Amino acid sequence: MTMKTSGNTMLITGGGSGIGAALAHRFHDAGNTVIIAGRRMEALQAARGDRPRIHAMTLDTDSADGVAEFAARVTAEFPALNVLVNNAGIMRFEPLDSKRDLTDAEATVTTNLLGPIRMIDALVDHLAARPDAAIVNVSSGLAFVPLVAAPTYSATKAAIHSYTVALRAALAGRVEVIELVPPAVQTDLTPGQSNREGYLPLTAFIDEVMALFARQPTPAEILVERVGFQRRAEAEGRFDATLAALNDFARKAREGN
Repeated sequence: MTMKTSGNTMLITGGGSGIGAALAHRFHDAGNTVIIAGRRMEALQAARGDRPRIHAMTLDTDSADGVAEFAARVTAEFPALNVLVNNAGIMRFEPLDSKRDLTDAEATVTTNLLGPIRMIDALVDHLAARPDAAIVNVSSGLAFVPLVAAPTYSATKAAIHSYTVALRAALAGRVEVIELVPPAVQTDLTPGQSNREGYLPLTAFIDEVMALFARQPTPAEILVERVGFQRRAEAEGRFDATLAALNDFARKAREGN
């Protein structure tokens, strides 16, 4: 199957900044109507700018009732909605070598895993009834080789990968299901990341992503070149070496080396 790159009505969660906002801008400029959703209307309005076909709606994916209410509202206001992009996520650094407060771990599971599951559940019947429907789940290269300093984030992205595989099979022939797998990208996901040396600039990442979305048929996994060393590490028999290299690189990058 092929996902249309124009003429869609798209919902992008976490659309107020980073990858979500950049995707919204590019898909809008390609001829799509885009709804960006997130917790803070101020950030959404700033991301929207003066683009006439970007609409902003507040959403808290941490609340099951909030997701259900949002789904009813968005489908009423935008009945042509045919593409869901589950992009909202948080990343917290957590030590694993001693007992700790699990607040960050629990919040990460709620936002990164329960959030997309709830959004899909709330919208799947609507999407399955729409022509040219698609669900895009944003995972991470860390789904395949984890970052030791962000273990719950890595685990939720591994879970999103697995959930997407199952969802693709369940919706085959009705809804196109795509996994977008970012590497380390210069965004505000974590403090200092937006200009961290060695991370992929956001513009370069989005350029490559949009070129991959334009392929026919649409790849089941949107894999920019930079993320291939993580995605294929286990299959190519170099998982342990990649785990060590990735974590060494990330540690030095955070330390400013």
